[in-house]
Amino acid sequence: MSEAVIEKVDNDGVVRLTINRPKALNALNSEVLVALESHLTELEAQTNLRAVLITGAGEKAFVAGADITEMRDKTPEEARAFASQALRTIKRLETLPVPVVALVNGFCLGGGCELALACDWAVASSNAVFGQPEVLLGVIPGFGGTQRLPRRVGPAMAIDLITTGRKIDAVEALRIGLVNRVMPQAELENYVEELTKQLKGNGPQSVRGAKQAVHDGMDQDLDSALALETALFAVCFAGEEQKEGMSAFVEKRKANF
Repeated sequence: MSEAVIEKVDNDGVVRLTINRPKALNALNSEVLVALESHLTELEAQTNLRAVLITGAGEKAFVAGADITEMRDKTPEEARAFASQALRTIKRLETLPVPVVALVNGFCLGGGCELALACDWAVASSNAVFGQPEVLLGVIPGFGGTQRLPRRVGPAMAIDLITTGRKIDAVEALRIGLVNRVMPQAELENYVEELTKQLKGNGPQSVRGAKQAVHDGMDQDLDSALALETALFAVCFAGEEQKEGMSAFVEKRKANF
């Protein structure tokens, strides 16, 4: 890999972002956050974007946390600015209009876990380790962990993990709903290939609409959310994608989106 802290590979709209600080276990520092936000800004404007996959370089870590050496001597004001930068970047990842998938290889701790929580789903290698160990350092999660973790695994489990700082393996992460799949690390690349092929075969606008319906509907009451779904469903019939998809089904051929 080059010296860029974020590596980007675009496979016909399925973009893979790799955090590239393997010697520091891909810890999040200001340089990484700024570079990641820059890439995400570009992706927001990419018209052929189908999905974003995010991972860490090497076999030891997805992201082992925020960079402690950078944080150690910060004042409260500097800490607020650092957390604000991280929250802004992670929110940008979360609100991309396409599916965002975390490929978790190894340590996924602190800020790394918070980054994975902002993804639509996560796939973990069998050697992955998860946790929010900030209390062991005399702080609390500051990149969204106290809010996104209970929304993912429930408040009781979230408080358990956050207040004890304990780490869990991939099997327990799967059991509590923190990740969607667990597989040997050697199989992650095969999964990426299969997922990329699958995402390319789906209607891109319908995928975006489906994500919007889920994300926006979660913050509404059920009746309002159902009305949103109906509106987005109807919009599908205004474009060529629906016509091609349904015609292909009737004609027993593969749709060409």
